[in-house]
Parts: sequence; structure tokens; C-alpha cells
Amino acid sequence: MAKSCDVIIGGGGMVGLTLGLALAQGGLKVAVADPLPRGTVTGAAFDGRVSALSYAAVRMYRALGVWEHLAPHAHPIGDILVTDGAVGRAPSPFSLHFDGAEAGTPLGHIAENRHIRAALFATVDATPNLAPIERTSLADLKAGLHGIAATLNTGETVEARLAVAADGRESAMRERMGIGVVGWDYPQTGIVATVEHERPHRGVAYEHFLPAGPFAILPMTGNRSSLVWTERSDLAPRMMKLDEAAFDAEIAQRFGAHLGRTRATGPRWSYPLKFHLARDYVRPRFALAGDAAHGIHPIAGQGLNLGLKDAAALSETVLDAARLGLDFGALDALKRYERWRRFDSFALGVATDALTRLFSNDVTPIRHLRDLGMGIVDRIGPARRFFMRHAGGDVGKLPRLMRGEAA
Repeated sequence: MAKSCDVIIGGGGMVGLTLGLALAQGGLKVAVADPLPRGTVTGAAFDGRVSALSYAAVRMYRALGVWEHLAPHAHPIGDILVTDGAVGRAPSPFSLHFDGAEAGTPLGHIAENRHIRAALFATVDATPNLAPIERTSLADLKAGLHGIAATLNTGETVEARLAVAADGRESAMRERMGIGVVGWDYPQTGIVATVEHERPHRGVAYEHFLPAGPFAILPMTGNRSSLVWTERSDLAPRMMKLDEAAFDAEIAQRFGAHLGRTRATGPRWSYPLKFHLARDYVRPRFALAGDAAHGIHPIAGQGLNLGLKDAAALSETVLDAARLGLDFGALDALKRYERWRRFDSFALGVATDALTRLFSNDVTPIRHLRDLGMGIVDRIGPARRFFMRHAGGDVGKLPRLMRGEAA
């Protein structure tokens, strides 16, 4: 194992590997430490979640060479249909329809997280200057004037000019570097399962707002969809314990009849839903990315896209400084990344939190107002197209990678 590199990344998940690829393809020597072996994280039993990759994220993966490995396992989203209602009650007459034909491009792609990881690993294997270190994590960091010493849990030390924590919501390195968070728990749990259905989904993604929270049906390859079911935390454990017939009956009530007969296939997973935002994104020689920096409600399906934008912005910031002969691990260089990403993360987090609170209830006056709002947006072309661009991650100052250019 190399004892020195330009950048060491703690966390080899989707954001950590993407960042490592961007930096290594830009000419830096990068190490990525992750406690889990690739065979575990790419297995069907590890993680049942899917991700909705925005079209800006797809452009980024094309630029990095990841998309060619992922494309056979990803399904385009042609339309998004948003409705409001309750279990056993007809949906509101007002709805919101995002049409990919109007946008001129698929509104995103749905891919299983395990396939995204496998595509990243396939690209990593073909990338010089990038060294994944499996079954290893960062145990300690000591920043100096010209570099940072990363002590691994094996006791070995790697010298680098910059360390990045991409080790998830409960980031040990974020805490080790003294960065606090603001956050709270939602009284909701996310239930995830894959559902087979009789009729083709035709690339339509559905989001039904129910009193307990959003119920999303996301189109996968074949006659399959991923179910992302937000349920009250006090009820979710009971739903998880239902036998197959009872669980399928609960799904059918929420799916409706438009896809014919439905049945869950494979394991079910559940996750507590939380919000957090790091108070700072950087320290001298250190930066946060992905869930280590922020975690938002999955109501808009933007969690991974937010982290990928971190990876694109941080790699661009670091590589621009390196090409100018500047010290890319110095605080003044890293502050550019913090200014770039912190407000965007805060704004999206606040927006998803507000949507969660607005739609996760059945208060009649509020229900009427939100339904009317959806109907108005649906009928105003510029407003509808603005929200489609937001869903596609195509607003604000985009990093070069998210414009489809090399970092």
C-alpha cells in the first residue's frame, strides 16, 4: 500500500468513489479507504435501495466513463406524475405531470445502488493513480502546515495533502475534526422493496403523497418498480413484520390498479429518516462530502445527486488549484468549495423539509391549498419547466463534470 498520496478519501461509497475517480482522472494520486469489501456492497442482499440519477449526474458519469458500465442496468424516467390522496380514498383531481418529451431528455434514470457501485468499481479498476483500500477505515487525522497524516485502523499512516470524509451520516472523521451538525429525526421510516407488476410501467415514476408521507413507485428494468414507502415510525415495524400476502395487500392498496397485479419480490429494508447539515464543510487539509456533510428527506429523491454535486465541485476546486500550482489543501482554497456547496445543500434541505411537513398530513384546509398549488404549477409552463430543471439537477452554477466536461 502506498504510504503517501495527494488525496486520501475516507469512505468508498458512491460519493467517495466518484470523487476519487474525478481527482485521479485529473492527474492526482488518490487513495480511498473503505471498511467493506466490494463483494459485500455490490451484493443483492446488502442494500435494496435505488437512486434516481438526475440528467446532470448522468452527464457526469458519462464524462468519467462510468455510464458505459451502468447504462444496461438503468431505466430512464420518461414522466413523473405527482398526486395527493389517502389510502382507500380517490386521489385529488389536481395533479402535477412532468413530461420528459417537454424537457427534451429523460428526467433521470433509476438504478439500483448495487449496480451503481459495481459500475464505479469497474471504472476504478481501469483508472491509474487511484488505489482502493478495502477493509480499512480512517481512525485518526493530524493536520500539519503542509499536509495531513491519516492513521488507518490497521495502525498504518498515509501522508496526504488533503483528506476527505465521505463516510456517511455518522461520520467519525467529521466528529474527529470538531465539526458539529444541526439536525433532527423525522417521525417517519422509509420502507424499500422491489415490486413486480403485471403491466409495463412505460418509464413513469409516481409519487403519491399520503398522510403518513410520500409513496414513490420508481421504474426499474423489466416489469419491476422500486417501492419507496414513507410510513409513520410507530407503524413501520408492524408493516415490516407482515407475511408476504399481507404485505402485498398493503402495497396493492397504495399502488392502485394501473400496473395490474403486484407482488413484492426479494428482501425488504427499512431506514429511519433524518435531516442534518454540517456547520462547516472544511478545515485546513480536510473537507466533507456527501452524507458526511448533509442528509435530507428522500421526498424529492435528491440525496445522492446532492452528494455527486459535492464530488464534482470539490474535484474541480482541487484540480483548478493544483493546475495553478497552488496548495489545494490550504483553507483558503477549500473555502471556495464550501461557499459553492453549503448554500445549495441548505436550500435543498430546507425545501425538502418544508415539502415533507406540508404533505405528510391530512388537515383539510392544507390539503386543499397544496392540491390547488399542484394544479396551478401543472398549468403554468415556465413554472413546470423550472421544477423539471430542478429535478434534473440543471440549475445554479454547475461544476464542469455536471455539464459533461472533464474536471
